[in-house]
Amino acid sequence: MTVKHLDTNELEAGINYILDTPDDKGLVRMIVSRPETGIRKILKSASLDIIEGLIGDNWKDRGSSSTPDKSANPETQITVMNSRVIELISHSYDRWKLAGDQLFIDMDMSRSNLPPGSKLKVGSAVIEVSEKPHTGCQKFSQRFGLDALKFISTPMGREQCFRGINARVMKSGIVTVGDIVMKKV
Repeated sequence: MTVKHLDTNELEAGINYILDTPDDKGLVRMIVSRPETGIRKILKSASLDIIEGLIGDNWKDRGSSSTPDKSANPETQITVMNSRVIELISHSYDRWKLAGDQLFIDMDMSRSNLPPGSKLKVGSAVIEVSEKPHTGCQKFSQRFGLDALKFISTPMGREQCFRGINARVMKSGIVTVGDIVMKKV
């Protein structure tokens, strides 16, 4: 099956829809586990753990090229994407999981709304936005098109965190699709 990727004009036409996302109170729309490289599992509910990240995900085992010892980077323990951005670029709810993120939330992810250090209550867990930006890659471009990669990489796309945010678990807990997400003050 061939998937048509949106061009720049089609993507830009969706900006107002994305920018209309709630600021302080959002909703968990999808949870995805990556048990193995290239495998995605859509979950109704998941456990977030301060040591392991999302239970059943390969984040810890996979490690990271950004740490000196190649161990998992706590700054990228949980990846979160605005559900309206992935909805725009993917064409289909079934394709959201291809982004590689674990949580898809209907909430403003911009640096001005969720600067590094911001905490979010997600279900009974608490996550903290990391300093490390979440950026697009070649896989993202292959899955959603070069124009989508350019769209999320513009100065506005970076400021609005269209690609999403990295976070770490600060309080273990359970998150379920449909849970309210709230900024903690």
